Amino acid sequence: MAASPIIFVLNGPNLNLLGTREPDVYGSETLDDIAGALEDRAQELGLRVDLRQSNHEGHLVDWLHEAQAVGAKAVILNAGAFTHTSIALHDAVKAIVTPVIEVHISNPQAREPFRRRSYVAPVARGTITGFGPLGYQLALDAAARL
Repeated sequence: MAASPIIFVLNGPNLNLLGTREPDVYGSETLDDIAGALEDRAQELGLRVDLRQSNHEGHLVDWLHEAQAVGAKAVILNAGAFTHTSIALHDAVKAIVTPVIEVHISNPQAREPFRRRSYVAPVARGTITGFGPLGYQLALDAAARL
């Protein structure tokens, strides 16, 4: 029996603090809560998820490369603050053929002006923002249909 397709779910800086970090912006769910919900939904869709988090930009770049190398069906990427600063992530997303779906818990367009520019969006397959942790599940549903 063939293994279920895998979706990488990559999270950038400070997302390890979900549940305690600015709950008025990011809500009270933890990254573990999001992972559990994604694993349940992935099983319903016949997929597997590999959820990772790092506060280091290079790890995210390496994991994007790895997603392509292992034949991942898609990547769900919440690059956190690197969204607004990282040309390296832009280049890594652009360099791989694996589709990348950008996710943000909050709506960056409704926040500080410096958050309104995404270096990921121009090279991502699509972007989901402002739906809280539900955005990850919306992205997983989209990835399943790619």
